[in-house]
Amino acid sequence: MQRPDTVLSAPSATTPTAAASESDLPHPPPPPEEGRGLRVALLVVLAVVAVVGLSLLVAYFATARHWFALHTGILNGGPDHYYNFWSGFGSDLGEATLITAVVVGVYTGVRKANCHTRGCWRIGRHHLDGTPYVLCRHHHPDVPNKGASHEHIVHEYLRLRDRGSAH
Repeated sequence: MQRPDTVLSAPSATTPTAAASESDLPHPPPPPEEGRGLRVALLVVLAVVAVVGLSLLVAYFATARHWFALHTGILNGGPDHYYNFWSGFGSDLGEATLITAVVVGVYTGVRKANCHTRGCWRIGRHHLDGTPYVLCRHHHPDVPNKGASHEHIVHEYLRLRDRGSAH
């Protein structure tokens, strides 16, 4: 489907827009996403596995239910029906909740502190002047990737000192 801001053919020399600069011309459509075929194939495989798994669960529901009851401890209980569950499998629910909370907290902290470049998981420590972005040393334009030399550090110090005294 053609985007409304794209032109099918270049303007002719007789039209008034023929003298337009290149910046006035519409931008070409973005290139297709790389790896899209792999994502589609993975999605199809996951859908097939989900359908097969659901079909097996429906076909063998009684066996699956018995297995679950046996291994969670609610079959052949002690003083009451759920005693084995709460003294075995169910007692781990508190630990699972705590572990999940810690994992979510760490993930949230990492997402808050990581580089703002899409897909980069490095820790962002360098603010990009004039923007709200925090970038890692790999993506920040003013931070050398191979480590700063003494000359580079002195040059940046003098540049910022001169800029600060000019205000």
